[in-house]
Amino acid sequence: MSLLKDTRFAFGIATGKPFQVLVQVTNRCNMRCSFCDFWPNGVPPAEELTVADYAKLAADLAKTGTFLVSVEGGEPTLRPDLVEIVRVFGERHLPVLYTNGWHVTPELAKSLFAAGLTQAGVSIDFSDPIRHDAKRGLAGAFDRAWRAVDTFKKAAPKGGRQVHVMTVLMADNRGDVERQLERSRDAGVGHMLTLLSKNGYRRADGVDDWPAPGIGAELKALQARFPHFRVFSKYLDGIDPFLEKRDDLPACSAGDRSFNIDHVGNVSPCIEKIDRSVGNVRSEPLPSILGKLHQMPEVAGCQQCWTLCRGFNQAFAGGGTLASWRELGGRVRA
Repeated sequence: MSLLKDTRFAFGIATGKPFQVLVQVTNRCNMRCSFCDFWPNGVPPAEELTVADYAKLAADLAKTGTFLVSVEGGEPTLRPDLVEIVRVFGERHLPVLYTNGWHVTPELAKSLFAAGLTQAGVSIDFSDPIRHDAKRGLAGAFDRAWRAVDTFKKAAPKGGRQVHVMTVLMADNRGDVERQLERSRDAGVGHMLTLLSKNGYRRADGVDDWPAPGIGAELKALQARFPHFRVFSKYLDGIDPFLEKRDDLPACSAGDRSFNIDHVGNVSPCIEKIDRSVGNVRSEPLPSILGKLHQMPEVAGCQQCWTLCRGFNQAFAGGGTLASWRELGGRVRA
C-alpha cells in the first residue's frame, strides 16, 4: 500500500495536480511561541472539525490525487482523536505530523505509526534549552522535544528515516544551525528547516526577524556536509534572493499545487493567507472550493514568504527538475 501511495503521489506531482495540503487540526497549544499567531486564535474543541469531517475530506482529496498532508496546529497532540485523524488520512494519503513534542508518549507514537503516519517532525529551534524554552514560553520544552524525537524513532517502522527535527530559521538562531544538525545527525534522524514567516496574516508583530542575506549560501554548504539535512536544493537556492528582495523570484504556486485548511474547515491558498478563505469543507464540496482557488491571480504575484511548503512547490514547478526528483527519492526521504 505504501508503494502504491508513493506512486500515486509522484504521478500527481508529475502531471501538475495539487499534491500538498496543510491542515491545522487545532489552533490550541500549550506553548506561546512569539512567531506563531495560532495559539491566541483557538476555538473550543466542539467547534473544530471532527474525525468524520476529516474522513470526508480525505475521500474528496483522493478524487484529485494522493496528497502530502501536513497535520499541524497549534499543537495537534492536544486532540484526543489525533490517531483517528491520522488513520483517515493514512488510508489514501501521506500524513506528516508536526508537534512540539510535549505530549508525545511511547504509546501515542506507536499508535500514530500504526495508523499510517508517514513522518513525524518535532519543532526544535535552538541548540540549547535556555533559549528554546524562552522562545516557546514553557520551561522544559527543549528536553521534552528531544525526548519525543527519540520516542518517535523507536516507534517508527523505519526508525530515524521517518523522523526529523523541524527548525524555524530566524535572525537569533542563525548561528545554531550547524550545532543542531550535529545533534540530529547523532540522534539518527533527519533535519528540516523553514525560513521564518513574518509578512503573512497576523504575522507582523516585530518580535522576530529574518537572518541577513548570505544564510542561504551557508545552508548550501551545510547541506553538502550533512546528508540527513532533508531540504530541497532549490529551496535553499531561493533563500538569499528572497531575503535580498530580488525582483526575479519565481511565481508562487499556492492555491494551485498546495492549499490550507484551518481548524474549522476554511480553505485558503496558503497558511499565510488564512483570511482569504474561499469556502468551507463542512458546507461545500472540496472540488468546487479548489476551483475558486485557481481564480486568485494575486497569489501568483505574492512574495511574502519563503517557507518550506513553498519550497516543496517550487522544487516541482513545471513538473520538477531531474535534481529535485533525485532529492525526493533520496535525501528528502532518507
